[in-house]
Amino acid sequence: MKTPLMPTLPSPTVFVVDDDAAIRKAVSRLLRSAGIAVTDFVSPREFLTQYDPAMPGCLVLDIAMPGFDGLQLQTILGEKGCTLPIIFLTGHADVSKSVQAMKGGAFDFLTKPVNAKNLLPAIRAAIERDAVARRVQANLSEIRARLDALTPREREVLEHIVAGKLNKQIASDLGISEATVKMHRARVMAKMKVQSVAELACLMERCGIRGTNSLKSAA
Repeated sequence: MKTPLMPTLPSPTVFVVDDDAAIRKAVSRLLRSAGIAVTDFVSPREFLTQYDPAMPGCLVLDIAMPGFDGLQLQTILGEKGCTLPIIFLTGHADVSKSVQAMKGGAFDFLTKPVNAKNLLPAIRAAIERDAVARRVQANLSEIRARLDALTPREREVLEHIVAGKLNKQIASDLGISEATVKMHRARVMAKMKVQSVAELACLMERCGIRGTNSLKSAA
C-alpha cells in the first residue's frame, strides 16, 4: 500500500509585531477571542530573535516603527527565504509604502484602526495560504527524500520509465538485460512508494522531472 503525501503541520500562530502596546493588546485579544493562537512582539528585532521558520501562520506587521521598520523586516525575511504571509498595518495612508510592501510580496495591507471585519478574514486567508504552501513544500521534500534513496542505476531506469520507454528499450539504451531492467523497475516503484507508472509520472511532474536527463538537471 502506498504512503500518502499528507504531512502533519503544527497549529498556526499569528505573529503580531507593533511598537504600540495598545495595538498589540487589541489585536491579540481579538484573535484569542476568535480561537486563533497569537504571539506579539514589540519590535522586528525581538521577532527575529524568537521566530522559528518551521512555525506556520502569518505575520501582522506595523509598517512604521522607529529604527527598524516593517518594510526592513519584510526584506530580511525575504532574503532568508521565509514565505510567511505578511499583513501590514499602518496608521497613515502612505501610498508609496503600500506599493513597496505589495511589490515585496505582502499578503494584505490594512489601515489603522483596523477592525475585526477586515482583519479576521485577511488573517484566516493568510493562514490558509501558508498552510497550502507548506504542504506543497513538505510533499516536494518527501519526494526528494525518496529520490535520494535510489541508486545511480535506479535513477537512470527511472528517467527512462518517466520518458515512457518500455523495458526492452531501456535495456537497449543502458546496455543491460531486460530482466535486470525489470528488477530495477520493481525497486524504483517500491522506493518511490507508487503502484503505477502514471502515479510515478505524477510525482516526477511535481518536481519538474519529465524524462531522460531531467533528474540530473533537477538535482
